[in-house]
Amino acid sequence: MKHVVKHDLSPDQAKLATTKAWESYSQRFEKYSPTADWTSDKHADVSFTVKGVTLTGTLDLEPGGVALDLDVPFVFRPFKKKAMGVVEEEIEKWIAKARNGELDEG
Repeated sequence: MKHVVKHDLSPDQAKLATTKAWESYSQRFEKYSPTADWTSDKHADVSFTVKGVTLTGTLDLEPGGVALDLDVPFVFRPFKKKAMGVVEEEIEKWIAKARNGELDEG
């Protein structure tokens, strides 16, 4: 199930905000070993490890939104909602920072 976090940023600002959000998320939830592999300027393959099981998904930068999609086995569905909510919250926080000119691109 795909979930989109809406934004009004330029593509470069959206990528920077999303990257910063993932870095922050990764630090906060280090115990889940979150990874993001940017395979293009607009797409990242992401993963988490929960109770020895690796969950995979994608982050896609779309015009006006950041799309999140996680492929989660049935037994971990309760985790999916929480994980998506926390990632969304982090992205929204960094989108606001980008909108306010608070991000350093260097």
